[in-house]
Amino acid sequence: MKKNNVVDFEKAEKNARLRDFEVEKKKFKQSYNDVSQEQLEEALQVVSRATGKEHYIGTKKSSQSKVRFAQQLQENLGFLNKKKYLTGREKIFLQDIIPYIAFETNCIVLDIKAKNPVPASITEIGELINSSRQNVSAVINSLKRKGIIAKAESGIEGNNAKAYAIFINPHVVYTGDKDNVNEALQVMFRKAMKMPVLRDLPDRLF
Repeated sequence: MKKNNVVDFEKAEKNARLRDFEVEKKKFKQSYNDVSQEQLEEALQVVSRATGKEHYIGTKKSSQSKVRFAQQLQENLGFLNKKKYLTGREKIFLQDIIPYIAFETNCIVLDIKAKNPVPASITEIGELINSSRQNVSAVINSLKRKGIIAKAESGIEGNNAKAYAIFINPHVVYTGDKDNVNEALQVMFRKAMKMPVLRDLPDRLF
């Protein structure tokens, strides 16, 4: 009886492996327009023999992969609107600044296409969005108090005032991978995310 149990177990295990193998084959064919792995390997061998070089499967990079975009977290923005958390002026600023938010760092920069983007000072931000330094400074300080913006000292402006790098809370707008938020950003905004209203945002990235 014990021997039969062992045989049954081995048979069940073998059947399970066969089922897994068939599932993987189906997945492969679905990924490659109904072409089996065997057919694909044969085709690669023919090409390799013809050229004398090894060939591998690759996917051509999409022409859209260079398109830069910022993701607005709709549920969170809707929640903030219902709570009347942001003023009209603050909302306009956040929309105006989107084209200047650097990839992953969420820092407002002079040129998002630059290899090493340079943070924009408050004066420069004003120039980017056609607003005065005074107005930009006021709205930035207001958003900082609300946890939507973080400031980090980055030097001195031309008028000898301290220059700051400005970062946007990724729970509102983010230019990187939402599943892998920049660690520096997490540190900057972790405390802010404990503030009233922000702590209740429906979509949390960290």
